[in-house]
Amino acid sequence: MAYQNLITTVKDNILYVTINREKALNALNKDTLTELAEVIVYANETDEVLGVILTGAGEKAFVAGADIKEFSDYTGKQGEELARNGQEKVFNAIENSTKPFVAAINGFALGGGLELAMACHIRIAADQAKMGLPEVTLGLIPGYGGTQRLTQLVGKGKAIELIITANMITAVEAEKIGLVNHIVPQADLVAKAEEILSFVKQRAPLAVAAAMKAVVASVNEPDGYQVEIEAFGKCFETADFKEGVAAFVEKRKPVFVKK
Repeated sequence: MAYQNLITTVKDNILYVTINREKALNALNKDTLTELAEVIVYANETDEVLGVILTGAGEKAFVAGADIKEFSDYTGKQGEELARNGQEKVFNAIENSTKPFVAAINGFALGGGLELAMACHIRIAADQAKMGLPEVTLGLIPGYGGTQRLTQLVGKGKAIELIITANMITAVEAEKIGLVNHIVPQADLVAKAEEILSFVKQRAPLAVAAAMKAVVASVNEPDGYQVEIEAFGKCFETADFKEGVAAFVEKRKPVFVKK
């Protein structure tokens, strides 16, 4: 996979994706979003990939927002289309992926950058990272799902406060309110993401995908319970279920085949 704005590699069943626009603080321009959309499709369609680690180049920024110059003269209709396309092809696509995405937040995660991290299933922050949604300082609001996902993660009151004040918060505060799962020193950031995925890689891939689908349905679907029930039932039809049970009875490690 060759990209202009991303560095990608697959190692030990993990797809590493680095947004590589360090001089622009890894800001999300149209080309970068297009490439991210392609990477998400690749991750979902590639059996070798069991998890994804997403980070930014350098130590200063994960993603410090969107490239404002690209849409500074947009009409309302163009703005809606920008948000709709971005949500469908990148942000929602990450959340609805069959593979777990771990955001390794190595620095500033602002605006679209924090929205990108929130779309991931797990967030790990370097101890010096800072996060925020500053859109109202530009006369905008978050448009890539930020108002929805922040509310889901931290609650309505805190989400409103962060969005309408546009204030940044530290990694410590982000962990305190449930915005990130873990804080680690910068040097340990990717290693912590790998540690989490090392456990996931030992589990049944189809069951992992089903579990994530059911959890996401709890906040995005009218009846998440029904989604869970149906996903639970489908697990019984998989070879991985039979292998998992056999391994348990035989007191050995399972060898899952994703079938």
